[in-house]
Amino acid sequence: MIIILPIQTMQLRDTQTLEEQLALPVQKLRRWPSEEAAAHHRRPPFILHGRHYLLRFRLNPNRILPKRHAKRPLPDDALRFNDAATADVVLRLYIDASESSADSVSNSDLLVYLHSDIIRRSKYFSALLSDRWIGHVHAPEHSASAAADRDLFRLNLAVAPAASSIQSHLAVLELLYTNDFAGAVDSASTALDLLPVALELLFEECVRWCVNFLEAVPWTEEEEKRVVRLIPFLSEEESKELVARVCPSREDSCEAMLQGLVSSAMNSYGNTAFVKAFVGKILRDLSSKETAKRVLEKAFERSLKTMKESLEDYSSPVVRGDHNETEAIQRLNLHKASTNGKHLLWLVERMIELRVADVAVKEWSEQTGFTVDLQRAFRDDAWRNIVPGLPAVILRCTCRLANAVTAGTILASRQVRRKLVEDWLPVLVVCKDNVSPILPSNKTLYLELEETFLRIISTLPMSDAQELLQPCLSFSTRNVEDCPHLVTAFNTWFRRAARPLKRDCLYDP
Repeated sequence: MIIILPIQTMQLRDTQTLEEQLALPVQKLRRWPSEEAAAHHRRPPFILHGRHYLLRFRLNPNRILPKRHAKRPLPDDALRFNDAATADVVLRLYIDASESSADSVSNSDLLVYLHSDIIRRSKYFSALLSDRWIGHVHAPEHSASAAADRDLFRLNLAVAPAASSIQSHLAVLELLYTNDFAGAVDSASTALDLLPVALELLFEECVRWCVNFLEAVPWTEEEEKRVVRLIPFLSEEESKELVARVCPSREDSCEAMLQGLVSSAMNSYGNTAFVKAFVGKILRDLSSKETAKRVLEKAFERSLKTMKESLEDYSSPVVRGDHNETEAIQRLNLHKASTNGKHLLWLVERMIELRVADVAVKEWSEQTGFTVDLQRAFRDDAWRNIVPGLPAVILRCTCRLANAVTAGTILASRQVRRKLVEDWLPVLVVCKDNVSPILPSNKTLYLELEETFLRIISTLPMSDAQELLQPCLSFSTRNVEDCPHLVTAFNTWFRRAARPLKRDCLYDP
């Protein structure tokens, strides 16, 4: 039997509202916070009809005792949970038939014996047991079973068909008696099981305990998903700490965090390799490649700018003070250039790995002034004893980008491809001529960059290729057989040059 009582039948005074009469805040009455119930759109016990609040609950009218026949209440300390001998309320827990099969419903009904004086701590039960509601329901006289246990007030409570739903309801009902929240809530999973029930029954003490517990302990990924689903059923004050934990405080939080990680990876002097490896994994696993792209591009621009300024200051020093001071400044400029060159190499490798290096290669191809400064610096002998690895770092950056272009990882325009070879080929030539002795690793690097430049030249129009191939004669060696890449490049150009001028010849059989 479903009882719906309008607020008008309560004969409220004009100066009082429903929440004042029942001590139930409106926002509490209007929420139906069970996690499972929300998923299945179960209706709340309080519903809004026009301007009136209606209370909806199930009663067995054969088990309702008029107020004048009520038993004298026992002391609270004499009342025990689920004690049929002293109970004045019987609560039937059952699986909602609309959400489960008939067999599961018949096998899952459970009677729980409760005490009205205890369960009134739940505002939900307090409303159901209010005299204002009970007084409008009369027990039928023809009921033969009413005389046997007419002292019992019977309630029905539907439970969502979750695996532990019945057990969670029993646990919350027992907490109305024991108040042993510390003993009952011993894990985040338990708190997440009890919290929806506490919200459904408007058991505020249990709600606060579960929320406070969840605020203080770590969660698994699955538990965090459950927390996020429950947050909408909490008040703003209750959910404030949980929301701060799972939601960013600003829109660019991810980008700001990533910028900090990249900066730390480049400036961590203790264990740079380990930190860079870890940040590299974070970048690979990041869901937003656009965010990673923006962060890496900003870091690339900063490091490139610093390195360019350092090389410019080294190549065109402002002589002030004595010789020792000038030499110290020059050493500092070279060290700064070398450090930022290493940063650039790591950034270029990460950008190529994520396939977001298109801006970097375009920027690298527009460094005419910078490459001039590099040539001037490498012709000087001062850098050899200060930063002997600087030329190799610069050429590795160039080689990584050039290889990405030839592999198609970066789709560079004709102008970018031409400028990349035109500006950086002279730097390679200067390094080969002035860096001695040539280490085996450097020799391999030079050869790889030569081959890559020649492959890029093969992608250009013949007029561009004609201009760029002539400086490549410096790639030749004493034994012609030792430079097959150079031979192939020139043979390719001459084979193309031997074709007739007319385009029609390309379509001849």
